Amino acid sequence: MRKSGFVPDNTNIKKTSGTPNLFFDSRDNIFFQRDDENIAYEVTSTQIPAMVGGAFVDLYLTKGHIREPHWHPNAWELDVVVSGEALISIVDPDTNKLHHYKAKAGQVVFIPMAWWHWIRPASEKVHLHLFFNNDQFETAEGSDTLRLTPPEVFKMAYGLDVNQIADALSPIKESVVIGPPSESHLLNKDNFSSSRGRFVPREGKQKQWSEQEISIQINDKEFRF
Repeated sequence: MRKSGFVPDNTNIKKTSGTPNLFFDSRDNIFFQRDDENIAYEVTSTQIPAMVGGAFVDLYLTKGHIREPHWHPNAWELDVVVSGEALISIVDPDTNKLHHYKAKAGQVVFIPMAWWHWIRPASEKVHLHLFFNNDQFETAEGSDTLRLTPPEVFKMAYGLDVNQIADALSPIKESVVIGPPSESHLLNKDNFSSSRGRFVPREGKQKQWSEQEISIQINDKEFRF
């Protein structure tokens, strides 16, 4: 439902249109939460309809965690370090080089559209503001690429053993986003509740991986681990 004063594009703002909604609390929209200290909040044109052409993510990480490797098919990204230090890694697809940028508060790192990248804390905690030039930016997670690619494709492309790759990737059950996944995330989807299409861990009894049996179907054959 449109609110009074809403305009679909900032270039169309006129005094006869009324002032559009210009305020939103980013903490009211969780993009992904691993725990209380590893969390990302998101603001897009879904939250502020008049904000055409840009979006924002408020990201918090602690040492030992990572914003998993991913890319944005339809937006560049500007990372601004608010506090702490971040190690931002980017693969340049034109030169096939991996670049690492250590940035502290006040410094920025720019990531061109569709470039593979990931973010790690270089300090005990890091807080970043991420800006995108698309109000509905898309994200392709590395965990999704790995878990949704059939193991036989890795064999055909890279000569990898089907059983070994299936076993290695079998713990990846959902989008990781902020890693590493907790043990309960790897083992039991019921321990998680959906939040904006992502998974937010609930408190629950964790089980050991060795207690679980994995069954994978590959070319009509069943492999058990």
